[in-house]
Amino acid sequence: MVLPNMLGFQPYETFQLLIETGGVDRTNTLLIAACDAYARRGRPTVPEMEQFETLATRLFQSASPQARAKAAAILGRSELLSQALEQLVVENIGEDLVSFLASAEELSDRTLLDVLGRYDVAAAATIAGRKNLTNVVLAKLFQMNSRKVYRALATNMDITPRGAYLSALARSAQMDHLVAEALGERKDFDAALLAPAFFDLSDAQRIKVIQAFANRETPAAPISRTIEQLSVATPELTKALMKLFSENRRPEVTKLLAQITGLDEVRCGQIAHDVTGASTFVVLRGFGVSAYDGLKVLIHATSHDSERSRALADFASLFATVSADAMAYLMSAWRGEVNLLDLSKPQYRPVNMPSRRTPQPAAASGSGNAVVEQAMVALSRIGARRAG
Repeated sequence: MVLPNMLGFQPYETFQLLIETGGVDRTNTLLIAACDAYARRGRPTVPEMEQFETLATRLFQSASPQARAKAAAILGRSELLSQALEQLVVENIGEDLVSFLASAEELSDRTLLDVLGRYDVAAAATIAGRKNLTNVVLAKLFQMNSRKVYRALATNMDITPRGAYLSALARSAQMDHLVAEALGERKDFDAALLAPAFFDLSDAQRIKVIQAFANRETPAAPISRTIEQLSVATPELTKALMKLFSENRRPEVTKLLAQITGLDEVRCGQIAHDVTGASTFVVLRGFGVSAYDGLKVLIHATSHDSERSRALADFASLFATVSADAMAYLMSAWRGEVNLLDLSKPQYRPVNMPSRRTPQPAAASGSGNAVVEQAMVALSRIGARRAG
């Protein structure tokens, strides 16, 4: 049924005529046809919208549930809806609500807040992925205790992570590795805040966390006192780790790390069995180990594959740009002793932010490879002496 002049009817008279002559079946037919005509019309004028709003409100009240759902789905494809029409769609669309929330170009705050008030997680997560969300809607979303909602917020590049939003996302990352991974992919999020989720991240994301500490000051780390007491034994520490890793005695590495770091054995076991070497680097650098000695340990701690040389070169660069204090702070974060949000203060921001996202200069890469080669040569000499 096509009603090209539907918007020119007097809505109340039309409604009365339907009740008198057609009943519910006729109402269902006209409701669907009216919504289809409105959706095809493009952007209506204000009088046309008001006229259709009056008609649609009455028709929705009298139509069957199935017809209301179908009409709402059609109406949801309209280019422009008033708040009242949005409400009609939301209240009647049923299972297609999520698709409507995802595809609608514009939705009023009132409609979005009404949907959020239902505590429908799927609908809320869809709203969290929309662009141009106001602070009122965002505040409501961040109050929701839902992993799906926070995952959508973490991937929404239209939301700038700062202030209370930054704090909420950082806390969520500690409890949900998918949120942590999503935030790690963002260029506008400080990866250093993902330190508590370090062991839940992918290999590449772990390196990003370490790189986020390059060229930056950090607050005092509680673990620094322990490190100062053991600093005189650093050469012995590196020798012990190199020997244990070379003989693949990782359970003993776990016990040694538990003794010197104060971390629980589960965490130390993760470090000992981390064949990427990322967490081992944190411990070595945190205890002030140099690139030369540290790489000799990492050569044995990392897996023996084609990517190892590149990884060692990256670690060589990190030894030059990441301070011992910064890695001590990262270890304290693993122990839950620091408030990572302190890193967002001006005095603790990285000196050279672009360096985290751009390749190192050729000269830096060359020097890193030279350190790797020196460590390899030293190891070959050690092997030769043992053979002799």
